[in-house]
Amino acid sequence: MRRARTTAATSTSPTIPAASTSPPRHSLLLRLLAVSALVSVCSITVTAWVVVQSTAVALSRERGQALADDARVYDTLLGYAATHPTWSGVRPTVDRLARSTGHRIVLLGKDGRPLADSAVDRDHPFQRPQKATAVVDPLAVDPELSKNKDADTDDGSGTELIDSRAVGPFKLSGEDSEYLKVIATRVATCLRDHGGVQAHMRTMPSGRPRVVVPSPGGAPIFGDQRCPTTALTDPTPSEAEALKSLTTLVNACLARRQADAVTLALDGSWEARTHNAPPASTVTPCLTTSRSQQLAPYVAPAALMYVSGPGRTATTFFDLSPANRLRIAGWAAAVLVLTVAVTTLAGIRLVKPLRTLTAAAMRMKAGELSTRVPVRGDDEIARLSAAFNAMSLRRERLESVRRDMTNDIAHELRTPVSNIRGWLEAVEDGLARPDAELVTSLLGQARQLQHIIDDLRDLSAAEAGELRLSPESVQVTELLSATATSNQATAAAAGVTVRTVTTGPVQVMADPVRIRQMVSNLVSNAIRHTPAGGSVTLSARVEADLGGADPDEVATAVIDVADTGTGIPADDLPHVFDRFWRADKSRNRQSGGSGLGLAIVRRLAEAHHGTVTATSTPGAGSTFTLRLPQRRPAVGPNSPMDQASTT
Repeated sequence: MRRARTTAATSTSPTIPAASTSPPRHSLLLRLLAVSALVSVCSITVTAWVVVQSTAVALSRERGQALADDARVYDTLLGYAATHPTWSGVRPTVDRLARSTGHRIVLLGKDGRPLADSAVDRDHPFQRPQKATAVVDPLAVDPELSKNKDADTDDGSGTELIDSRAVGPFKLSGEDSEYLKVIATRVATCLRDHGGVQAHMRTMPSGRPRVVVPSPGGAPIFGDQRCPTTALTDPTPSEAEALKSLTTLVNACLARRQADAVTLALDGSWEARTHNAPPASTVTPCLTTSRSQQLAPYVAPAALMYVSGPGRTATTFFDLSPANRLRIAGWAAAVLVLTVAVTTLAGIRLVKPLRTLTAAAMRMKAGELSTRVPVRGDDEIARLSAAFNAMSLRRERLESVRRDMTNDIAHELRTPVSNIRGWLEAVEDGLARPDAELVTSLLGQARQLQHIIDDLRDLSAAEAGELRLSPESVQVTELLSATATSNQATAAAAGVTVRTVTTGPVQVMADPVRIRQMVSNLVSNAIRHTPAGGSVTLSARVEADLGGADPDEVATAVIDVADTGTGIPADDLPHVFDRFWRADKSRNRQSGGSGLGLAIVRRLAEAHHGTVTATSTPGAGSTFTLRLPQRRPAVGPNSPMDQASTT
């Protein structure tokens, strides 16, 4: 078995060149990236220049329109909140604003509760942004968005953070409002008739009319001494009651600040009741707080406003002039032509070698295993071509090995099968008697055939990773003694002495059946190739890696099987573990064996995370050394030692 021969292709064929792992000098990827980057830079530069030149004004206008839409939505909802105690009826207003602006408008309470959503019936759930567009609170107006604060509606109260439409208990009844409007109309007519002043009447949010007279500077002033306006400034009974309640709240606030009381007027002005008048910096905060407290039951609570949706998408490119659109189209066409030209050139250079590879692959598929492709350069395509050539060469060699191995297997099986068939035909023809001697001979041939089949099965299972192992603690010294005893009869018939040499107990973690198979194969091989009068020695020892942190963890059990046979030439030594290999190139089987024993030993050793090696001196003998770890190594899902659980 150790002298078994291998196929000619395996022993004489040159080594397959390894694929290069160094980076290519002219990477195809880098070239493609460089071309793409150049085209992209040119495209982006030209496009950006045209867009910036053509759309800056349009973007500015659209941004201003978006801000104006936000302000209009905010002011409308603020007016609703100032005139309604709840948000329950705001949905129609929200829908109307959404239709007119094209935005999606959502109102949420301060607690996150939805109040109104213009898109509630659509298949677009609202994703709440981190920041609201605005907070709608008539008692805390945002001056940046409110459009309702101007000189015509300012009441002079100093409470500019409260929306002027929030009047609460100061709202006049319809009868009182109409009565005051009649008086205001008379005052305006008086001013026009007697002073030639273009006065006009303006109705305040509370329903109270006011006569407005433009000043020479253009700013409006209220009232005039030439016509009586007392009836327009006197509070109605409902206003008087509301003013009294407000004064009480303001004076309570001043008292808490240890300030004297004041008297409030309907227009929001105030007068001190004592000579020790409180400063405006003290009265104004109290007036604002008191008005908020008085108006709170009459206005809707603060809400978060979110404005979003398709209306937020810039439409600048659709609003460009025909000249700008033509300019952008021209530059886009030029960039497109350049991109197509460059890409076409790069594609041709890339596709040509790929077509060559494809044609070669088709020829290989048709059976031309010697197909090769030229290798040019050092880029990815060149490396692919080199890999293809290596694959083709390897496939050609594997096919040669397969044919030779098939011939070897056929030869190994032919001899026992031919012997069995020949003797059985002789018995059938009456040329031989089926006596005990013939039966014994046929049984020996059948056992030899069964031995070859079992060896092939074990070797195939080991190479496929399907070998079942059941590791347990094995006493190597006892195993060697048992193996020597079981081979005594064969050794005695060959005139060979088998002995064991031990220096102490040696223990290893292995499958007891498979380790016995490995040692038996090595001993049988040694006996078979040792001439009469020679000897076979079995020995075991422990080797420890003293450099390791835990010597026990890396300790190795070493089993040596040494013989005094003819030895193995140095050129043949690397092939002794190949299947069906023999040093004797003739196919005679006088030395016995299937040619698979040593190949099985190597596979079983690898399955145990061990190794098997051979050393030899021609004419002096050979030594086969089996090394196995004393402890079972950590196993993973693909570990040979774990086959029992994964098979």
